[in-house]
Amino acid sequence: MNALIAEARKKYHHELLSDGLLTIDKGGIPSNADRHSDLSVAIARGIADQLMAEVHEKAVGQTSGAKFELYNMKFLIDTFPKLQNLRPGKWHIIKLGNRSVVKTSRFAQYEHLEYLNRLTKSDARLAASMGNDYMIAPDVVIYRETETDETINEQIVIVDDSVCHLADIRSVNGGHPILHASVSAKWTMRSDRAQNSRTEALGLIRNRKGRLPHIVVVTGEPMPARLASLALGTGDIDCIYHFALYELIKAVKDIGAEDSIELLNILIQGKRLKDISDLPLDLTV
Repeated sequence: MNALIAEARKKYHHELLSDGLLTIDKGGIPSNADRHSDLSVAIARGIADQLMAEVHEKAVGQTSGAKFELYNMKFLIDTFPKLQNLRPGKWHIIKLGNRSVVKTSRFAQYEHLEYLNRLTKSDARLAASMGNDYMIAPDVVIYRETETDETINEQIVIVDDSVCHLADIRSVNGGHPILHASVSAKWTMRSDRAQNSRTEALGLIRNRKGRLPHIVVVTGEPMPARLASLALGTGDIDCIYHFALYELIKAVKDIGAEDSIELLNILIQGKRLKDISDLPLDLTV
């Protein structure tokens, strides 16, 4: 029997293939490749061949993005809640985005943003001064419910009515759920929209009150140079996770693209690029 995360990774790739997100069109161009770049096509084809992508018409861009968010959410649902021995808690994993009824302001660290939103809606001059940079809508979020005193005191009496009146984790204090992780899903990075992940990250960092959630990006981009454009540097994004890093490494090596091999090594050794399978365990920290 294979390990839980190994099986989840296989299922993740199978769903990407069967739903037509990762395909090869009749011209031999994989759906995550930049057809104007021979290197991008070659690397993406190497990944697709390893994962056995079928010939299929390429999905429309917006549909691809929405599907990629969905399957990343499913992968996390299949893995992270099962790591209770490492990270106990009552966890929820949902797609967020701009259309979701759940907003970032629902969470303990960002509940004040709803107050700001109401103020700016009623005051045009304030809205013009502040803008809307504080309104954040990550693709996928993981959040934790607050805990009852019975749970907190399950093994020994830790809290009573004399202390801990402001602790976010304590449900008796009437607080909101706690945002644990923000996951930005980018199927490719062929436009400036990929940098939205950095903008979202900075918004989460600057506007929080309390603990900073994990801030990560998951991508299917095959080009190491484009991965590096977002991965290099520290301070905003924890790490980038590739949907098929092992296959990417082999594809780049098989092509013999020395510059790309060197860049991948820099990203991996510098802990700026990991495989999707690393994400659930990293989120337990």
